[in-house]
Amino acid sequence: MEILNWTLIALLTLTSAFLILLILMHKGKGGGMSDMFGGGMSSSLGSSGVAERNLNRFTTLVAIVWVASIILLGVVVRFT
Repeated sequence: MEILNWTLIALLTLTSAFLILLILMHKGKGGGMSDMFGGGMSSSLGSSGVAERNLNRFTTLVAIVWVASIILLGVVVRFT
């Protein structure tokens, strides 16, 4: 049970960091965090509709894995 606990903590840590990076990569609407990291100057790079849709899909998938790891970690801790 301890191995499952550590695995879920590692998965939660990795997905948290990856989720932050994916959210920062989204095209900003002006004045936000993405503009602070250079998102406002690269308007031609993020203008592709396919790239933005794929980024949305990857972000949603990582967010689902993140929520599932939180729920599973809570269940493991509760019943241990």
